[in-house]
Amino acid sequence: MNNSLQNTKLQPLLAEFGYTAEKLTEGKALLDTATSLNITQAKETGEKVQATATLDEKRELANREYIKYVKIARIAFTDEPGIWKSLGLAGERKGSISGWISQARQFYSNLMANTDWMTKMNTYGITIEKLQAGEELLQEVEEAQNQQKTEMGEAQEATRLRDEAADILQDWYSDFIAIARIALEDNPQYLEMLGIVKK
Repeated sequence: MNNSLQNTKLQPLLAEFGYTAEKLTEGKALLDTATSLNITQAKETGEKVQATATLDEKRELANREYIKYVKIARIAFTDEPGIWKSLGLAGERKGSISGWISQARQFYSNLMANTDWMTKMNTYGITIEKLQAGEELLQEVEEAQNQQKTEMGEAQEATRLRDEAADILQDWYSDFIAIARIALEDNPQYLEMLGIVKK
């Protein structure tokens, strides 16, 4: 693209077929836009990947604490089906992040709200401060999840914009190559200067 704009011998040959300096400048602008959007898309995708890694890391840390407290609560309240229901102790933990957060939130909120249950948990070394720290880890997971959603949206939008710009550039460039082949048919070295292989 730059060669077609900078080479004074090429310009008149291309202009004869409608590819004036102005039209070539438009093509260069399309290329610059597509290049810029490609860089932005790569940056946004990297931020999405990092946000996902951060979310996974925070969830693993929060889950380690949460599961420890769930196991202790199951021991502390072995014969208390009502407490098990209130704390969500039965069954496996949810696999989805939103389901897991909901279960953990139920556990922490209901346990810390009941002084009798907390007294029992204290006999196993589980204090309100430890549970509050676990709940803070849960909050960090929620914040990381929100950040990941934001980054995913930005990466998707950047990909859409990049692909749209690439399609527009491809349409322009396909026409340009076809015309350049005709305009420079007698000058194959000029085609090579443009990076176009003669068929």
